[in-house]
Amino acid sequence: MNVAELIEDAFGRVREVLHHAVDGLSPKELAERLDSGANSIAWLAWHLARVQDDHIAEVAGSGQVWTTDGWADRFGLPLDPSDTGYGHTNDEVAQVQASADLLTGYYDAVHEVTTRYVRGLSDADLDRIVDDRWDPAVTLGVRLVSVISDGLQHAGQAAYVRGVLARR
Repeated sequence: MNVAELIEDAFGRVREVLHHAVDGLSPKELAERLDSGANSIAWLAWHLARVQDDHIAEVAGSGQVWTTDGWADRFGLPLDPSDTGYGHTNDEVAQVQASADLLTGYYDAVHEVTTRYVRGLSDADLDRIVDDRWDPAVTLGVRLVSVISDGLQHAGQAAYVRGVLARR
């Protein structure tokens, strides 16, 4: 297994967990929150897709699937198209409502772009500096691991919320 295959596998695991957490739920179930300050499954799925889309587009030097492929219009959320959910208030979290098909459709489109990008990576590519606003500067390898980690955490949180809601 080379580095590109390893990274592709890791992103594939995010996809698997996300689909398990979202598939088969109604928009109402996806929007339900454990309490008024908690994130919904819909918000968690949308946010992890938005972050992955944003970060992969940045390192690949391409447009985001959210805007270039019309997903922002399909969702019709009352949020700025550049919004990824970072720092959202409780009211903003509540505004993210969507069907399971819309959420997984968007994530799958992001996953496809991500997979195409990472398949072309070599070991040497991972050392490229992609963000010099930090000390130490962030390399491509660190950024990709960060996106995978964030995605798995949010997909796992969505799966947890699904389990709690199913037992209510």
